[in-house]
Amino acid sequence: MKILVLNAWSSSLKYQVLDMTDQSVLIKWNVEKIWEKGSSVKNYKEALQLVIDEILRSKLSHLSSISAIGHRVVHWGEYFEDAVIIDDDVIAKIEQCSDLAPLHNPANLAWILACKELFPGVPQVAVFDTAFHQSMEPAHYLYALPYKYYEQYKIRRYGFHWASHQYVYEQLITNYQLPMTNSKVITCHVGNWVSITAIQDWKVLETSMGMTPMEGAMMGTRSGNVDPGVLMYLMNKEGLSPDQMEYILNTESGLLGVSGKSGDFRDILEGCRLQDARSKLALEMYIDSIVKYIWSYVALMNGVDAIVLTAGVMEWSAVARKLLMEKLAWLGVKLDDTQNNLDTQERVISTKDSKVMVVVIPTDEELMIAKSVVKSMGIDV
Repeated sequence: MKILVLNAWSSSLKYQVLDMTDQSVLIKWNVEKIWEKGSSVKNYKEALQLVIDEILRSKLSHLSSISAIGHRVVHWGEYFEDAVIIDDDVIAKIEQCSDLAPLHNPANLAWILACKELFPGVPQVAVFDTAFHQSMEPAHYLYALPYKYYEQYKIRRYGFHWASHQYVYEQLITNYQLPMTNSKVITCHVGNWVSITAIQDWKVLETSMGMTPMEGAMMGTRSGNVDPGVLMYLMNKEGLSPDQMEYILNTESGLLGVSGKSGDFRDILEGCRLQDARSKLALEMYIDSIVKYIWSYVALMNGVDAIVLTAGVMEWSAVARKLLMEKLAWLGVKLDDTQNNLDTQERVISTKDSKVMVVVIPTDEELMIAKSVVKSMGIDV
């Protein structure tokens, strides 16, 4: 069974074709700068045509080889409990949740509609970014707002990056001899977007992102946590609409907002190398915001057995990992510099006498999406 997985955003697409009989990757490619000025890719339909061309050039040679298409969809509210085969009702519900993820759901929906046109008759499955976090208890997913707002509008914390957190957690339990029960784990997905999750007994206790992906630690262009009073003050002072305030929080804040230069962590490191004061400030705030969540989750679980580092920044940046682990020394975390300085690969980067095991595990969101597609279709491969 061959699955086309689309891990798509508004202006970019990561895609893979996987053969689920052995979980091998047959095709893997990215399409970047969709819609951007000067780009040769003007819309989603053109991007998908590139995907089709690549499939036809491959050893698959024809589109009928694709059994199903799996889409990463960011937000589903409380409509679904797991991955779901896409029909008109699912499309309508994804659209209804667009105000919860305005940067993502409309784009997710556009990809789905483009696939419907260019891959006629091929089943499509929506795999939702909030899925793994649905094991949270009400005490951890509710906000301290009047309860009627949860009842009326489903305002609550949902969490995101499910595929990444679940994948690295499963890899940790499987490969590092941690007990199936009682192991206390913190998974850190740290890339352009950041989410930290506390997991025990295969259940998410708490996760840093909330009703939307804006909550939590500082990110590339997102602010993370901000005093709500600050937002109201700014809106009054600057005469900002809710949409304008949302744009600032989503696209002009985080590393970009503090540094004034870039939301790309590599650019921040280069700024630090050049002794740029605001790049240094942005880096310190970024690492500290992650550390604060780790600290709080250690308290929540009354300890931690392992910390997993994954996603772009923590997979490739030895500097980021070292800065983070230096801030965790009070936990008894000790860094193995040799392992930390290796190129990206799965490995333990803490010393043997470290009281907490720290593991770098490159994530594989596309594989998790493909597994969910197979499961949702009730097919045994």
